[in-house]
Amino acid sequence: MTRTPTAPAAPEWAGEELNNPHASSEKAGKVRRMFAAIAGSYDLNNHVHSLWRDQAWRRYAVKAAAVAPGERVLDVACGTGDLTQALAASPAGEVIGLDFTREMLDIARRKQQARPENQSAKIRYIEGDAQHLPFDDAEFGVVTIAFGIRNVTEPRRALAEFYRVLKPGGRLIVLEFDRPRCTPVRWFNDFYCGWIMPRTATLISGDRSGAYRYLPKSVGTFMMRDEMARAMGETGFGGVTAKSLSLGICVCYRGAKR
Repeated sequence: MTRTPTAPAAPEWAGEELNNPHASSEKAGKVRRMFAAIAGSYDLNNHVHSLWRDQAWRRYAVKAAAVAPGERVLDVACGTGDLTQALAASPAGEVIGLDFTREMLDIARRKQQARPENQSAKIRYIEGDAQHLPFDDAEFGVVTIAFGIRNVTEPRRALAEFYRVLKPGGRLIVLEFDRPRCTPVRWFNDFYCGWIMPRTATLISGDRSGAYRYLPKSVGTFMMRDEMARAMGETGFGGVTAKSLSLGICVCYRGAKR
């Protein structure tokens, strides 16, 4: 009996929907399936297309968090766990990595086993949603999210959840891409992210989900620096700062729960 070939799945992101992917009513499911599709090549593409700056950005985030000995830390949208593991090298007592894509967490758990025992033992990964955190009020001294806030359906709802689970005085650290303010750097970054990266990243990953068409569009249509800082302040965070990294390609936001 001859089996009819299965037609390739339609891409998650294509056409006019890419004009503003944040407006899609199906964003959550599309983002989850997209990250499941690219999980295996995610780390390699991150390193290559950031010119290996992604780990330096995460190290800066850990420094900005100023984790105190024994503090509990929550890393939201942890993906394959790079920031979670960097936080485990701090004096934290426990670091929980939360993500809603199981395939990303599977890789994070495999990477955890390669860490020194004194760091690996601190880490716990769970599947969950940034907008509905499965934790009680005031459980954590630090909450972090790296390049994930723009993938959340309702970012302000997620910020409110981060505020809820932090202890008074607890810190929120957000790493996110931005459009550089220096015109020549912005032109180069727009060309690189809008034309070069989608093609080379798709080639490396063999992706058919449209992930690397979505990702630059998700940056260009998301809250820029001033709006993001304002959203944190309106949520209740005090002392909000926005530190430019790598000529403004990335921004590290920091705020504290009053």
